[in-house]
Parts: sequence; structure tokens; C-alpha cells
Amino acid sequence: MQVINEVFPADPSRMQAMLEKGPDGPVFMVNLLKFKDKAEYEDGRETDLSGRDAYMIYGRAVTDVLPLFGGRGIFAGDVTFLALGQVEELWDEVAIAMYPNRAAMVKMSMSREWQDISVHRAAGLKGQLNIETVSPNGGKDSPFLAMLMGAKGDQS
Repeated sequence: MQVINEVFPADPSRMQAMLEKGPDGPVFMVNLLKFKDKAEYEDGRETDLSGRDAYMIYGRAVTDVLPLFGGRGIFAGDVTFLALGQVEELWDEVAIAMYPNRAAMVKMSMSREWQDISVHRAAGLKGQLNIETVSPNGGKDSPFLAMLMGAKGDQS
């Protein structure tokens, strides 16, 4: 299996696929993050920030933007050990965000609010993988998902 970290999709067909409806139910986006040693801003500004520090500026700000589009942060943590499998280099952090659907995530990523803060994301990231996941059956049979969504019982 070949793994290619990206900061933005390099393949236009990937962007086109993101614009398709997507699966029913909430989307949990798993982000595997790899940081630059030193942040590099596209506008050339000088900085002493590490890549992680620049990304954390984005991370704090995106927690305020996510709810504007029905989403929220679920989890973020440092990668400390690979228990199974093999990769040449581990990711630095895993973050999981929840969106009501794929369209909400795309709408957020096209918003002015997200564009304004994404400069810190690009400055800090060496690359990442974004993995879209959904609960089977739209989460209708999942008490855990009901708890995350703040509802009791059926998610329909």
C-alpha cells in the first residue's frame, strides 16, 4: 500500500468526488496529521512557530467554525506508538471531526471563515490523510452515535 500525504488534493477527480452527495448520516472525518518542523507561510511572513504550533492556531479557530456548519470536534491526540502494521514514518496527530454530512464539510471548507484560518493549516502541515467514515445504517442503531449527536433514541 502506497501512502501519499497531501495538504490539498492534487488529483482534480478527488475534488469532484467530494462534491457528490456522499453517504447518509453524520460523517466522521479522521485526520492523520504530519507537521512541518518549522511553519512556512505562503505569504512569506517570518515566524518562529513550529509546524505544530501553526496548526494549533488553526485547530483552536476551527473549533469555533465547525458549529457554524453543524459540525464539531470529537477527538485530537498525539500519535505515540504503532501497535500493528508498518509505515515508514508515523503521523504526528490524529483528529476526528463530525459533520452532519459531506456537503456540510465541503460548505465549511469553501467558507470565508475557514479560508481565513486555513493559512495556519497550510503553514503547519507537511501532509495529511483525511478518511471519511460513517456509521452503518446511518447510525440509526448506534447508542454511541445518539449520545454524540445529543439525541435520545432513533436518529431518523
